[in-house]
Amino acid sequence: MTYQFPKNEKLKSRKLIEALFKEGKTLKSFPLLVYFLPIEHTSEALLQVGFSVPKRRFKHAVDRNRIKRLMREAYRLNKNMLPEKHTKKHIVMFIYQGQQILDFQGIQKAMISVLEKI
Repeated sequence: MTYQFPKNEKLKSRKLIEALFKEGKTLKSFPLLVYFLPIEHTSEALLQVGFSVPKRRFKHAVDRNRIKRLMREAYRLNKNMLPEKHTKKHIVMFIYQGQQILDFQGIQKAMISVLEKI
């Protein structure tokens, strides 16, 4: 398993993101809220993933960017936990809901918990 997060796995399509928030299902594992939806998309990757941190909770862009970097790294290292046998394409959005910035171990623990539920 290569621990990469290539460009084709990144969720960028505005239409797909809108559909995800309209029709997607949610999972929670503090401090992460996850929206996911099985949907056909044009990417070769089976899973497209996005990360978000609300501006309302973290006013400084430096803090939001740090949290997103930590979430991306935790996902990249643990995405092999997802079942590879499914052939249906999915889109996923991870949203940080905490009030404070957790360290990497805290975010990784929450990410592992969410990936096991998916």
